Amino acid sequence: MHEFIAYTIIGLVVGAAYAVAAMGLVVTYSTSGIFNIAHGAIGMLMAFVFWQLSVPWHVPAGLAFVITVFILAPLFGAFVERVLIRRVSSASVSVTLVVTIALTLVLIGLVDKIWPPTSRVVAPFFGNHGFNLLGVFVIWQDLITIIIAMAIAIGLRLLLFRTRAGIAMRGVVDNRELIGLFGGRPSRSSTFSWSIGASLASVAGILVAPTLQLDPIILTLLVIDAYAAAMVGRLRSLPMTFVGALAVGLLSSYATGYFPTTGFWNSTPIQGLKLSVPSVLLFIVLLALPMSRLRSGVQRRQVGLPTASLARSIQGGVLLVAAVAVGVNFLNPGNVVTLGISLATGLVCLSLVPLAGWGGQVSLCQMTFAGLGAFAMSKFGHGGSIFGLVAAAGLAAVVGAIVALPALRLRGLYLALATMAFATAMDNMFFPSAVVFGFNGSVHIERPSLFGLHVSTDKSFDIFLAVVFAALAIGLLAMRRGSFGRVLIAMKDSEAACATLGLSLTMTKLLVFALSAAIAGLAGALLGGAESVAGATSFLMLQSLPILVVLVVAGGAICSGALVGGLALGFLPSGVEYLFIGGAGVILGANPEGLLPIAYLRGNRLWKGMAPRDVDGPSAALLGTDKAGALAGGTAA
Repeated sequence: MHEFIAYTIIGLVVGAAYAVAAMGLVVTYSTSGIFNIAHGAIGMLMAFVFWQLSVPWHVPAGLAFVITVFILAPLFGAFVERVLIRRVSSASVSVTLVVTIALTLVLIGLVDKIWPPTSRVVAPFFGNHGFNLLGVFVIWQDLITIIIAMAIAIGLRLLLFRTRAGIAMRGVVDNRELIGLFGGRPSRSSTFSWSIGASLASVAGILVAPTLQLDPIILTLLVIDAYAAAMVGRLRSLPMTFVGALAVGLLSSYATGYFPTTGFWNSTPIQGLKLSVPSVLLFIVLLALPMSRLRSGVQRRQVGLPTASLARSIQGGVLLVAAVAVGVNFLNPGNVVTLGISLATGLVCLSLVPLAGWGGQVSLCQMTFAGLGAFAMSKFGHGGSIFGLVAAAGLAAVVGAIVALPALRLRGLYLALATMAFATAMDNMFFPSAVVFGFNGSVHIERPSLFGLHVSTDKSFDIFLAVVFAALAIGLLAMRRGSFGRVLIAMKDSEAACATLGLSLTMTKLLVFALSAAIAGLAGALLGGAESVAGATSFLMLQSLPILVVLVVAGGAICSGALVGGLALGFLPSGVEYLFIGGAGVILGANPEGLLPIAYLRGNRLWKGMAPRDVDGPSAALLGTDKAGALAGGTAA
């Protein structure tokens, strides 16, 4: 009984911390309609600010808490809303997700630069003093966490439903213009809600900092555990969110305390299930939610980028292979290796082009599929056998289809969160297993040998990767010009219109998910070959975030955008890649077309002085576009 009470208290404390974070998510979403992926990163940043005030600068802990939560955090939330969120308030879910993901990367990179990695400790409020409750010692920090969570739940409920400001905040998300007609100030309400959300994020970050290590990644990922609680309340109900948070905390605590630890139960996947309880619950809750109604599409600005013809796509592929074949002779050995890693990473980006760029389906688990490909290559690619590559693509495609099956009824935000939950569970349960990457946590990945052609040297492997990228890009563009590609574009524009026309999108989603996963799996096998080794931390969920952001920044609907994205990820200096990629995503994420399409259209406009839809300039082959493709059917390459 004593043990049960102890685990119950721990679960309630953890659940209270989840509740604070989840309620902040609910406030920002229910008042602005934008799901803030960066919520955890904001809490992480403010936890570091609190540490800076209270430890190096010797500000009393209580005063540091007040300054951080009631002054700095609200100001930062207002700044984010005014500068960033307001620009994308009417954009699609995919755009807002990319922008908030980019903000997450910026904050992680910023904290890494300001506070270089080292051991930091945040002392609990009132130290380790406490009291005995039913024979269990409880520190005051734990009691404070529970009290603060309850006070916040009650206060937010009264604010949103009993005050004029709260009612206006809830009304902004439904009809911004109507609130303005009745004398309200939608901009002020939105700013106020994001200030509250940032304050709640800071409270959650500060409360869990003494328990968790003061680490940017750990604190940022904490909020993912709160997603399940937010979804229990369907991002609207604060009482249900609070109950859901306590349930997540209690189940996680009981799983830690009562899960068997002997024999089969001591295996890494089973033990990893204890860490994955919030992710598994999130996936279950998402599947249990009623299917959202199809809504008609909204009119969005399109740049009218044409689809490449077969001749143009082949020309672009030949140019890529020739450029790599010549370029590797002028690079030093280190940069040759980096180029190979960049091209393999570009293949991972390429896997998102048909799924996200053409189909409009956001996935946050592409690096997970890449990890499955690396695992298959290590098991079946002995001696560089081609069967390793086949197994890599096949295994990832099968798992992608399995993940897609229960997620077929989901779309937009819910689909993105479902893929994130799957990736997080794989991080805890599959990749750390000794069966996957050996007992030392890593395995050697052999490079393929095709029909007696060995690509064991770094230069030859780079050329081989360029050939693979070119072949896949040519194949994808051929698919884009066909009926399946047109259905993908139609699905992205309006699922409601597709349903009205009698198109069944179930098989379309299943096939595009499997195709995307297969390309990512193949890319993972080749990425392992480029790096010569793969390990448990090589394919984490967090690494899928910059893949999506850099693709959208470069051009999510064109194959060359994937190439540029891979090169950016590979050649950016280590330690600042999150800062640069996130910054670019924050600045350009509101533009779904990306840099390359806009540069292409403006370049051709200057070249011929003609309208964007009537051009066929010299950059078409490199970008994989041309006028004939546009006339054949399609606007986004």
